[in-house]
Amino acid sequence: MDLKNKKVLISGGSAGIGKAIIQALVHRGVQDIAVIGRRQEPMEALKSSFSSVNFLTIQGNVANPADLDKAVAAVSEAWGELDILINNAGVVSAGLLTEQSDEDIINQININVTGLILLTKKSLDLLKKSKEGAIVNVSSGYGYIAMPFYSVYAATKAAVGQFSDAMRRELHQYPLHVMTVYPGATDTDMIKTANMGQMDTPEEVARVSVEGLLQKEINVILGGEQRKEMIRTNFLEPKKVDQFAIANYEGLREATKNHRSM
Repeated sequence: MDLKNKKVLISGGSAGIGKAIIQALVHRGVQDIAVIGRRQEPMEALKSSFSSVNFLTIQGNVANPADLDKAVAAVSEAWGELDILINNAGVVSAGLLTEQSDEDIINQININVTGLILLTKKSLDLLKKSKEGAIVNVSSGYGYIAMPFYSVYAATKAAVGQFSDAMRRELHQYPLHVMTVYPGATDTDMIKTANMGQMDTPEEVARVSVEGLLQKEINVILGGEQRKEMIRTNFLEPKKVDQFAIANYEGLREATKNHRSM
């Protein structure tokens, strides 16, 4: 896939993994990028960081269907087409299920899953015009391997992977590649309130993601062979992962007790 002259729409692109993906795309020659985010100021700052890019910034919450309509309408009016949609926006609230507020549970589902699905749906007419397009959905390592204290978050990220698989098969007649990215713990603002030890950088996640897109990979999994082996174990022998979680239960509780980024 040649990224030059591609028109890109990304959610949650003003910081963290999203901003790093923008940097990687710009390095590959992308010049037209639309960003939807909740705060205008950090989106405007992108214009200073990437002066060569023609940015289209849309303030909105991906959990609000009206904001998604506004974003897609803005892209349609400005460009009339879209090549790549990157669903990157996400939130997390960790803790025992009984201790999570109803509001945090609902918002995780609305932003991580419902908003992602709706933005994809609303963008499809534009994406279908592309001669070589893509949908990139950012999941999480928890989308493959669920752990205690992340029940809702893991459920939403597993849903992202299943949605990607279904869309890839549903859109087979169009030149649209569908790819899912599964980052591990990444050093972003989203994880500042957790104690995760060694983490990937956003730049590494972005680099691997864009390389995966260029190679038309289906799943991009961070964490190397050790992570892939644990995924296989979780699928074939889930009780072994149960035992790991039980053995590390108190450590996981301590590491995640303040992890909230909503």
